[in-house]
Amino acid sequence: MKTQEIKEMAVKDLRERLEVEKQNLNRMKMNHVISPLENTSNIKKAKTDIARMMRVLAEKEQQN
Repeated sequence: MKTQEIKEMAVKDLRERLEVEKQNLNRMKMNHVISPLENTSNIKKAKTDIARMMRVLAEKEQQN
């Protein structure tokens, strides 16, 4: 997910999406432990997206 898309989201939507993405990351990690994933770069991409969302959320909360 691109930073511009994240910045356009409302704070409430951003929090909800962040929780969903964290759950997906945990699910990917568990699946990788059980049987290796074909594309492990998806884990890195998910972590990056979560970090972006957290940064934008913090910026939006500071503005308010």
